[in-house]
Amino acid sequence: MKFIDEAKIYVKAGDGGNGAATFRREKYIPMGGPNGGDGGRGGSIFLIADCNINTLVDYRYTRKFIGKRGENGGGADQYGAGGDDIILRMPVGTVVSDVNTGEILADLDVHEKKVLLAKGGKGGLGNIHFKSSTNRAPRQCTKGGQGEEYELQLELRVLADVGLLGLPNAGKSTLIRAVSSARPKVADYPFTTLHPNLGVVRVDAEKSFVMADVPGLIEGAADGAGLGIRFLKHLQRTRILLHLVDIAPIDPDADPVKDAKAIVGELIKHDPALADKPRWLVLNKLDLIPEEDREKAVKDFLKAYKKATKYDGPVFPITAISGDGTKPLIYAIQEALEQMAKPVISDDEDAVDNASPTEEK
Repeated sequence: MKFIDEAKIYVKAGDGGNGAATFRREKYIPMGGPNGGDGGRGGSIFLIADCNINTLVDYRYTRKFIGKRGENGGGADQYGAGGDDIILRMPVGTVVSDVNTGEILADLDVHEKKVLLAKGGKGGLGNIHFKSSTNRAPRQCTKGGQGEEYELQLELRVLADVGLLGLPNAGKSTLIRAVSSARPKVADYPFTTLHPNLGVVRVDAEKSFVMADVPGLIEGAADGAGLGIRFLKHLQRTRILLHLVDIAPIDPDADPVKDAKAIVGELIKHDPALADKPRWLVLNKLDLIPEEDREKAVKDFLKAYKKATKYDGPVFPITAISGDGTKPLIYAIQEALEQMAKPVISDDEDAVDNASPTEEK
């Protein structure tokens, strides 16, 4: 199934009904006074996050959502009925922004999260609200308010703890198959992955994390080349990026250091905030290097790569296809995620915790 992760829709909440300016007219009651009721409120538009929905494909075909207008007020103190609300259910992880201003209006990051997106217009006031001791026959009434309207950009960003980054054919899909039950397509040609894949990595019976595999990047991706730049937004929610590098490319003219540096450059050009996330280096396809030459190949690569990028983070040499080296990697990821989840204690809080009863006073 094709992964639909973006859509544009137009929403408009219902307008409020108009208030009425009427007077009581009954036999033997010559001056009955005002009895015009208020107009009903317009229908509002709500969003609800639903974990049972996986794509935004429905919003590719139905793009306009207009709330029902409130009914007008009537005589005999009759208030107009309010318009029915519209509820739009979207996948968890959907970010809704205003096309015209770019402002983020809603982030549906939790199941069943409900957000008021467009508020219906208020109903107009009938003339019963304008009567007084000096104005016993008011003919004033007000019109209903306008409902809010927006042209919206919907983006579905997958919710994952760890994101895989790298060139096409770096072994990202192979890695996620090796450490989780996800089964993305794996083949010996570039751009095998055409849409994001999620896999739950089970570290032990009670510990797990979610890993995301997105289409590979190529040099020039930030300027529109390739597929991966379209899906980098999915990595914005991740806490750790794994930069996979094919340390033994089949092409003899390929330079792993140059290719790895190019990926970092594209990441910075696309989103500096994303580039600032913790990024670990994973050297894959170690099995393609003779065993006696592997240590030297890793050292030579790291020496050149660190010189080119000033990288000083963790390094994990692995063979994804056989799973060699993946255990230390996933245990290190789990430990890092647990550390990130711990609350930060300030120096002042430390001082209070360690203070004696006298010092606390």
